[in-house]
Amino acid sequence: MNAAALNNNIRIFTGNATPELAQTICGHLGIPLGEALVTTFSDGEIRVEIGDNVRGRDVFLIQSTCPPANHNLMELLIMIDAVKRASARRITAVIPYFGYARQDRKVAPRVPITAKLVADLISTAGAQRILTLDLHVGQIQGFFDIPVDNLYASPIMIPYIKENFQDDLTIVSPDAGGVPRARAYAKRLVASLGLIDKRRDAPGKAKAMNLIGEVLGKEVVILDDIVDTGGTLTQAAEVILQRGARNVNACCTHAVLSGPAVQRVIDSPLNRLVVTDTIPLGEAARGCAKIVQLSVAHLFARAILNIHQEDSISSLFEIHF
Repeated sequence: MNAAALNNNIRIFTGNATPELAQTICGHLGIPLGEALVTTFSDGEIRVEIGDNVRGRDVFLIQSTCPPANHNLMELLIMIDAVKRASARRITAVIPYFGYARQDRKVAPRVPITAKLVADLISTAGAQRILTLDLHVGQIQGFFDIPVDNLYASPIMIPYIKENFQDDLTIVSPDAGGVPRARAYAKRLVASLGLIDKRRDAPGKAKAMNLIGEVLGKEVVILDDIVDTGGTLTQAAEVILQRGARNVNACCTHAVLSGPAVQRVIDSPLNRLVVTDTIPLGEAARGCAKIVQLSVAHLFARAILNIHQEDSISSLFEIHF
């Protein structure tokens, strides 16, 4: 489909969470980003006004629910309602980083399952499909009563690891929950596998306890989906070096990097932290020589095109070295 025909059938809008990523996605598709006013009234309430005609169009709303998570989530919900009431043919919420995903089950009495609540809010607002990347846990797809396309960062991360790190490689998961992801990477990279056994004392705080696996003399890549405060990551790097690793790097899809995270990365023994642009980097992170950002824009652009054309997106999981 040529750009003119695509532009006649698709409308892409964004809020204030990831405007640069949205622009890059539109650049890959060869169509302009739709006009939308997303701001606030003087009392802080969110104001949305869609500037383009969306009647009968396939509408994609690009918005990560990254910090400030509550504000960005409300922007997304209100944008969905706006295009629904403007008679869009289909509404796809493109959520590169799905926030609130870490509260995905009851781990203690009287706690919410916030990932399910947010899924219900998005569906109720009027979204008919979800497109996201590296959900914290796969079962979140089942929280939605609408189709969910969960892309993976591996087609971007694995070639980077292959090109930039040595062959004598060990992939380490910083917790038990990330082992399936780490195992999949290790298999594709023909690398060995390790696991950090940790004890979490409170949300956002963890103490690395032990390393399972052999890292002596190895090049190590710690693999995770989210780097938030950086506590787990930097403590894991220290444990790995103590066990004789040659050097330690990290690959994390979503760079939340809240609080002291950037300074922790700077002070840590990590050689490099590789992240994607699902969340915009703050000024401190952009100025950190250890942090490398890869773009997922072409991955989302291809997914948007395939969804619009009713094609399979399974080809997007293929990895080319």
